[in-house]
Amino acid sequence: MRSGLAALARTVLIAVLLVGSTVGAPAAALRAGPDMTVRSVPGSSPTGYVAPVSGVDPPSGVERSFDPPEHEWGPGHRGVDLTAAVSADVVSPGPGVVTFAGPVARRGVVVVTHPDGLRSSLEPVTASVAVGTAVAAGTVIGTVEGDGAGDNVSANHCAPRSCVHWGVRRGERYIDPLTLLDRPPIVLLPDR
Repeated sequence: MRSGLAALARTVLIAVLLVGSTVGAPAAALRAGPDMTVRSVPGSSPTGYVAPVSGVDPPSGVERSFDPPEHEWGPGHRGVDLTAAVSADVVSPGPGVVTFAGPVARRGVVVVTHPDGLRSSLEPVTASVAVGTAVAAGTVIGTVEGDGAGDNVSANHCAPRSCVHWGVRRGERYIDPLTLLDRPPIVLLPDR
């Protein structure tokens, strides 16, 4: 009995050490394959993040803002919807590794895991990169999907217009993606 408990304690300790050694590891370490350097592109914000849709400069171009749920399971909007034309390029909002690219509920989704531990999910996007691809901020990762019936965008939740939903999670908690973009503060001045 005593040797069984000791073996269990050793197993738990090894598991804790292995899991603890990967916390905070760079995104490149989260995938198999050769080591790759992940860097941001010149002109990106000091935070390293850029808007995932070209030509959109939030807050202009925001169809729907972040509206966190009151409770984890409650209703809300766990990201932002950015104006984007069908077939427009979608770029990685930050450096990282593509950790998912495929359909979810008949919509294309691309997930990029960033070195700081954040995960960006973008949809509806037809991926142009494979899972495991290291990307820099601003790298094209896909295009905005329509519903496959020409210019009709009824499958897009911003219908009749089209948009890209950008969600960001830290662990299992969603955060406002716009806080990742380096924006000067808005200051209201008194009338003179």
